[in-house]
Amino acid sequence: RRNCRGNPNCLVGIGEHVWLGEIDENSFHNIDDPNCERRKKNAFVGLTNLGATCYVNTFLQMWFLNLELRQALYLCPSTCSEYAAGEGIPKDKDYEPQTICEHLQYLFALLQNSKRRYIDPSGFVKALGLDTGQQQDAQEFSKLFMSLLEDTLSKQKNPDVRNIVQKQFCGEYAYVTVCNQCGRESKLVSKFYELELNIQGHKQLTDCVTEFLKEEKLEGDNRYFCETCQSKQNATRKIRLLSLPCTLNLQLMRFVFDRQTGHKKKLNTYIGFSELLDMEPFMEQKNGVYVYELSAVLIHRGVSAYSGHYIAHVKDPQTGEWYKFNDEDIEKMEGKKLQLGIEEDLAEPSKSQTRKPKCGKGTHCSRNAYMLVYRLQTREKSLTVEVPAFLQELVERDNCKFEEWCNEMAEMRKQSVARGKIKHEEVKELYKRLPAEAGSPYDFISLEWLQKWLDESTPPKPIDNTACLCSHGKLHPDKISIMKRISEYVADFFYRRYGGGPRLNVKALCKDCVVERCRILRLKNQLNEDYKTVTNLLKITVKGNDGFWVGKASLRSWRQLALEQLNEQDEDAEHSNGKMNGNAQNKDESNEEKREEEEELNFNEDIVCPHGDLCISENERRVVSKEAWEKLKQYFPKAPEFPNNKECCSQCKILEREGEENEALHKMMASEQKTSLQNLFHDKCRPCLGSWPQETDELYIVSQFFVEEWRKFVR
Repeated sequence: RRNCRGNPNCLVGIGEHVWLGEIDENSFHNIDDPNCERRKKNAFVGLTNLGATCYVNTFLQMWFLNLELRQALYLCPSTCSEYAAGEGIPKDKDYEPQTICEHLQYLFALLQNSKRRYIDPSGFVKALGLDTGQQQDAQEFSKLFMSLLEDTLSKQKNPDVRNIVQKQFCGEYAYVTVCNQCGRESKLVSKFYELELNIQGHKQLTDCVTEFLKEEKLEGDNRYFCETCQSKQNATRKIRLLSLPCTLNLQLMRFVFDRQTGHKKKLNTYIGFSELLDMEPFMEQKNGVYVYELSAVLIHRGVSAYSGHYIAHVKDPQTGEWYKFNDEDIEKMEGKKLQLGIEEDLAEPSKSQTRKPKCGKGTHCSRNAYMLVYRLQTREKSLTVEVPAFLQELVERDNCKFEEWCNEMAEMRKQSVARGKIKHEEVKELYKRLPAEAGSPYDFISLEWLQKWLDESTPPKPIDNTACLCSHGKLHPDKISIMKRISEYVADFFYRRYGGGPRLNVKALCKDCVVERCRILRLKNQLNEDYKTVTNLLKITVKGNDGFWVGKASLRSWRQLALEQLNEQDEDAEHSNGKMNGNAQNKDESNEEKREEEEELNFNEDIVCPHGDLCISENERRVVSKEAWEKLKQYFPKAPEFPNNKECCSQCKILEREGEENEALHKMMASEQKTSLQNLFHDKCRPCLGSWPQETDELYIVSQFFVEEWRKFVR
């Protein structure tokens, strides 16, 4: 039911329905269950997106699930002096990693044994100097970080640590050039950490690898200088794969440079790939084991090369189950199968939608995958990586902080529930006694405050009734509509509990304001009738000196002036309390503007001269009867009064006579001056046009412009 806002006795629909009946405990607080932030059993830990760092999170999760890399990083000695001395980390000192390896160590330890659902990688991101608000090229980030990590680990004494990047990610290929003339073959061996595969014009991953290794002809201006022939010769060049790493990173070149626009663009074409990849047909030596199985798919969601979202599908090497890593959220795929799903259901910029090709068993296709990671197939059991004691101590310390936070949040929830239950019973009891019974003492209190009292989300402040007071310090009649009449018993409780004031009981009703409002209302109702009466009285010719002078402009607009004046009095009465809403200064300024307007519009002031007396111009005024004047005085009691026999302002008369004399004198002087100037022009200037005037001893030079302007003036 809705509240009757104009009725101070209506106490329904002010927020009481929340408290009546049984209430769910969760409604007593706005604190989320801290257990929702707790890591679930056998689940992985997520990473917070710091703004635009989702691409970093995908690589961190992928590298974390490379057990060999994680184990090697754990073997890196710490540079922390306290730990190196065997003293452990002081409890009052926060651990601050000093190197990239230490940051990665600590991050991997938290990902492995933290109790949190997700952790914050800001220390690692800050150490790399990355801008968290700008999305970087993910493929470029992968290359640069691997180079940095390899350089950092190369200083380690332990060969298992020093060589981990080369062992896991580094392969070799050779650029082989064959001279067509002599058949000489030259090789340039090079290392690689990933193969960059062009996907334009291809549908399958194997086609992209074939193009990467295809033979290129060197002819014309591009001919090859043969050392044997000692001259430029036609030749062929191709790449031969010499060795492959344990982890084969295949970069699909989705982000390419568009020559027409001068910007990068994303190729949203489908590429098919299998869960098993046999690389033997592509190798120079065919006698090795080159069967790889898919271990990660990195996805870029979005149609633009400059924006979008990065996620990773990674297989757990210990269980063989697939997981989708999306920043803080991690989802386990059903049935140990890779399911790209919604990652491919994205709108393309063009109207023509490319249909998704059919994929057989063990194969997948994607238009958003930009990196495929394959692991060399092996029958060996996966590693069991233990967190070193030093790192485990740091993880346990962070877990203790998390548990303290959970306990603190749980206690806050518990206290909120306890307070809510007390408030529930209190409100139910007080609401029953809220209405004031007939003949019993009562108080007025604002509806807004009552609603805040019933709203647990906004604890009520002390009661403030100053905004509802009139100029006499009592309850303003127009504020009754936003007040509610409650019993004295409940009012006593409110003022004891919350304080404030002033209290507005039955004695607070202002009789003076009511009488004034009634007078204004009576005049408003009477105005139309009086207008007709005055109009008829103005038609009567006034005889003798019985009438009064009234301005013609005032007579034309007196009804409008009276109505505006009554409305202003009404508004002034309504806003008589300058403290309302704490806007006293602004209201004073607005009242000043109103007073200025009123001064311009005051009745009968259009015939008042600057000296405060009757003006001398009879064209601006007329005589009205005594009866008409008395009617007008009811509406304009402060209007200036001028009886018919009232003399005009004596000062204005003197000034008028002086003005007429001055005007006549001015005309006479102007005429004489013009005549003398004309004579001067004829007598003095004309001769100088031909020869020097004889009667003058001195001559003066003036500008020609002045002479021409003077001539115009004289003529």
